[in-house]
Order: sequence, then structure tokens, then C-alpha cells
Amino acid sequence: MKVMGITAGRKGGNSEILLKEALSVCRENGAEVLMINLTDYKILHCTGCEACTSGFTKGVRVPCVLKDKDDKDRLTIKMLEMDAVIFSVPTYDLMPCSAYLAFAQRNLAYEVSFLQHVGAIEKKNRIAGIISVGGSTRSWQSMALEGMGATMFTTSFRVIDMMLAKRLNRPAQVLLRPEFLRRAHRLGENIVKALNTPIEDRKWLGDEDFGWCPVCHSNAIIKGEERWDGLRYDYECQVCGSGGTLEPDGKGGYKFVIAENGLERNRFLGNEEHLTEIGAGMAFFYEPENQKIVREQLEKYKAIQFPAL
Repeated sequence: MKVMGITAGRKGGNSEILLKEALSVCRENGAEVLMINLTDYKILHCTGCEACTSGFTKGVRVPCVLKDKDDKDRLTIKMLEMDAVIFSVPTYDLMPCSAYLAFAQRNLAYEVSFLQHVGAIEKKNRIAGIISVGGSTRSWQSMALEGMGATMFTTSFRVIDMMLAKRLNRPAQVLLRPEFLRRAHRLGENIVKALNTPIEDRKWLGDEDFGWCPVCHSNAIIKGEERWDGLRYDYECQVCGSGGTLEPDGKGGYKFVIAENGLERNRFLGNEEHLTEIGAGMAFFYEPENQKIVREQLEKYKAIQFPAL
């Protein structure tokens, strides 16, 4: 078993402590373990150049244009060699910290289902555990686990457990909250259990009924809107894209029920449909008449200038 820990918090902080607790369980059970803190590495922000997605739509791998300019490539190559990864990230303002998001949002150039399809990497059934840490309750970390979960499908990690460590206001304050240390320990145990379970039998091992979505266990269900190809659900999970309805749960509340066709756009089951959508959008953009419109109108906006600092 190869297990990697990735954190983005301060040294000796709550995120790092919880990650070390979980990783220690993996090592005690025979896993080969390594850990990185993203603050030790240079990670540039995605420039939005779309070189990688342009390649995907043509069936050709185009490396990230920043590949040789920072540490993202070597870290991601090592990450994709793993059987499991545990991410432990602080939340400063409702969502995962920017250091983590800068790293994760560069993953598109390493879109796993595509790289496996073209034979660039071997097929693996990777799993992940997610830890989010913040100074308040879930209402002030409302997009933390969901924000991290939304970065998992590009690298095809199947999340089998996640935890939210709450009301940890100062570095190492988790040492005064043994319940969170125990929970991180259990997350490590669940990683080991999943790795020792046949792939076809792996399942969610986190807290029962955690989150609204029965597929990815996010807590973010939104009203459905018509998608680019006309598909529409009454409600959908904003993380994994599963669609369905809200129905009474028999306890005075509601539950999210997946529709018969509710997994057609599930992001964790493959991104081929999304690549088709991106390809169609690019084809529209490059139509000769549309290119003419863009060239003519773009000059107008290039000419508009405002003071800057």
C-alpha cells in the first residue's frame, strides 16, 4: 500500500497534526507513507490558457504550460502513483484555503481518465480521505468539504471518508480536542480497510448519513438547471452532479433521492460528456464568422483603459 498525505496548513498546526494521526495508522498497518506540505513548494496559479483541454478535445495530450516552472508536475506524478491520498486543509473563509486550491485547480492538465485512455499512466482505483479544519462550526465551513470534494473527480479519487474538525481557533488547539484526534485515527483505519477490500466491494466508510448526497456525501443540493444538452433534474448535487428529487424522509425532514437517470452526469463516473461539451463550445468559437465578430469587437475592449495601482 502506498499512501500520501497532503496538507496546506502551517507547520505544527491543526491540519498537519490530524494528517499525521491518520497517516500514522496507515504506516502502522504496513503502508509506505509520505507526506508533503504545499507551503514548502512553488505552485503557480492556473493561467486559464486551455492548452490541456484543447488537447483533450482533439484526443492528444498537451502538457501543462507551467510544467517546468514550478513543483506541480513532480508532486502530481508522485500523487498519481499512490493507492490512497489523505488531504488535510484549513478553512479560513467558508472554503478550502487558496494554497490547496491553487494546487488542485491545476489538476485538469492531469485529467486521469484521459491519461489512462491514451496510455500515459496505468489504471488505478485510487481512494482518498478528506479532512477540513476551521475555527467555527459547519455554518462557517459550509463549502470546505464540498470544495475539496469537487477537486477529486479530475484525478479520479474515490472519497471513502471525510471529517470536519470544528472550532479550532489556534494552531495545535486540536490537542485539546481528543475527539477529533480519534476521528482522524478512524479515518486512517478506514483508508487501510478500503485498501484491503476488493475494489468492487469498496464503499463509503465515513459517518452514516453524512451529507445530503448519498453518492458523494456532500451537503450541497441545489435546484437543477437545464444543462447544455437539455438534460435537467429537479435537484442536483453541486459536487458530483448526481440528479434527483427531494422527498420526505419520514422523520419530519427531507432526503435527496437519486433519479432513475440521476447518475448520467455524475462527475466521478467519467468526464467524457464534459469534454464533449467543451469541444462543442470551442468548435462554435472557431467558426469563421464568429472569429470575425470576436476580432472586430475585441479591439473595442482593448482600447478601453482604466487607472490601476
